[in-house]
Amino acid sequence: MPRPLIACLLALALLIPTLPALANPALDRIIADHLDQIERPSRRTIEPLVTEIAATGPEGMALLRAWAGRNLGLSDDGRALIVSGDGAIDAVTGAAVSRADPRMLRPNSGVRGVIEAALVAAEITDPDPRRRAAALNSIARSGTAAHLEALRNAPAETLPRLAARRDRLEKLLVIQFDSDPAARVAAVQDMAGDVGLDFRAALNPLLATRRIAAPTEPEGANIARELRIGGKDFPREAAIALMTSEGLLQPRLTPAEQRNTLAAHITDGHVGGVPVADLSDPEARDRAYEALEAAGTLPPAASMAEAEAAIDAHRFFDIYAEPDPRVTDAARAARTGAEWRLMAMQGIDLGLDALSLASIYFLAAIGLAITFGVMRVINMAHGEFIMMGAYTGYVTQTMIADRTLSLIVALPAAFAVTFAAGVVLYRLVIRHLAHRPLETLLATFGVSIALQQIAKNIFGTQARPLTAPGWLDGAITVNDVISISSIRVAIFVLALLFLGLFLFIMQRTRLGLEVRAVTQSPGMAASMGINPDRIAMMTFGLGSGIAGIAGVAIGLFAQVTSELGQGYIVQSFMTVVVGGVGNIWGTLAGAGLIGILSKVIESFNPSNTLAAQTFMILFIIIFIQFRPRGIIPMRGRAAEA
Repeated sequence: MPRPLIACLLALALLIPTLPALANPALDRIIADHLDQIERPSRRTIEPLVTEIAATGPEGMALLRAWAGRNLGLSDDGRALIVSGDGAIDAVTGAAVSRADPRMLRPNSGVRGVIEAALVAAEITDPDPRRRAAALNSIARSGTAAHLEALRNAPAETLPRLAARRDRLEKLLVIQFDSDPAARVAAVQDMAGDVGLDFRAALNPLLATRRIAAPTEPEGANIARELRIGGKDFPREAAIALMTSEGLLQPRLTPAEQRNTLAAHITDGHVGGVPVADLSDPEARDRAYEALEAAGTLPPAASMAEAEAAIDAHRFFDIYAEPDPRVTDAARAARTGAEWRLMAMQGIDLGLDALSLASIYFLAAIGLAITFGVMRVINMAHGEFIMMGAYTGYVTQTMIADRTLSLIVALPAAFAVTFAAGVVLYRLVIRHLAHRPLETLLATFGVSIALQQIAKNIFGTQARPLTAPGWLDGAITVNDVISISSIRVAIFVLALLFLGLFLFIMQRTRLGLEVRAVTQSPGMAASMGINPDRIAMMTFGLGSGIAGIAGVAIGLFAQVTSELGQGYIVQSFMTVVVGGVGNIWGTLAGAGLIGILSKVIESFNPSNTLAAQTFMILFIIIFIQFRPRGIIPMRGRAAEA
């Protein structure tokens, strides 16, 4: 390489650090031309400037981000500096500059809103899908007409999920901001039947009305309806108030107010030139008041006769704020369809809630159905077995950190603990009180109190957490209306599993055969070599063990305290009695009936659950009067036992 060329390259290499960084001339010119507006921006005039800055490219977008975040400053020589931490860079060149204590710009919320709208519009086309998704979310929160243009002008979205989201947002913005009525009607019709909150919120301004009074029907107005005076819909007082607010009628003067006012202005036996003796006549009182009005003594006011005359001379209308009737017709039809579909979805959501509650009641009552149906034992300590199962789940979680593994271990552990407790209770108490239901009820009630106190002594009175695994967090959401928590879905599945398990045990195992034999005829079963006492013990233990598993499931969404079981013991007994004693299908039917009834009654007054429970109990009392043996009563010898 020739020496002169080498020398030139070396000189150029030495000069490069001293050259200014590559500038953005368009941005530099905009800043210079609008420096005063940048320093003292106004919400009403800043939008064109922000659009110009955004069009200059990445440097302009960086300046807008800093401006919106209050990180933009001006140096003494008028340069725009982006300040971050202890350093700053030139907004035009991107070169680092020494911190020269710039004047920081503090735009108000209105200016920041304009800037953020421009930023969002630019981020719609960002290569990063996360930025595009964030931009769409920002538009959904506070979309503007500028966002509509940005969506229309942006290139097609490649990701299907974001493309659908963007298409929906564009239709919503068309409904709100498009100047073409035909386009708005088409967008409304495309989204007809949608029950989303955003769509219903977009329809509301189109169907908003204002009330007017006019001598004749207003020309060119989009009339929603003409009002008829009278009744609750539009009383005469409302018509007078409307005309008064619109300046068509002076403030009304009632007869009592008129008399009191005239009495206060009596002079030499006259009021407004009218003798006091003549004021018994309403027309004379009106003349006197009008004379005082004309003299400036009293403020103008309308008499009752004037108010009636004004009402007769005017017609009253509700006028749509939207001037085009095609748009309001489409919006009204879409809202009606959305309301019907919303009612249907609310019914589905209510049904899911009722199904969820029924599965909880069934899971809590299935163990009681076994003991009550087979042994005719009223076990008031059944709720405490549920509580013991929940505490077993809590103790398991304190020993095993992994929530999924601890739940897997807790279910059989709760069954084992409560099964053993049920066997002990049977051996110590129940077997000695056979065929003595009142004594059994009192004894098990005492056991329930003792178990609650033991739980308080061990775990204290504060609620203990029983945390669900991460995969049970959240909810399964279909739309804005239909949603059900994942825990309740899991409990529903668990209830179905136990229903299948119970049917398998009762129909396919020797234990089930012996239980059915003892249930039908204990004496005959004993003569066939079956030990009724052993079967009763195993049955009581099985019912108690299932209650323990129910406690783990209930503890995932309820507070684990010593009183946990008391909240389900009444519902459990009602489920068994209403469904039919000793019949698993009856227990399932009873749980469904009580769950549906509870949710339906509660839907009429969601804030008063106590009233809902009261009405539910009254309904059940009436129901039992007509079907004392339940929905699906037991038949055969067992029913006569």
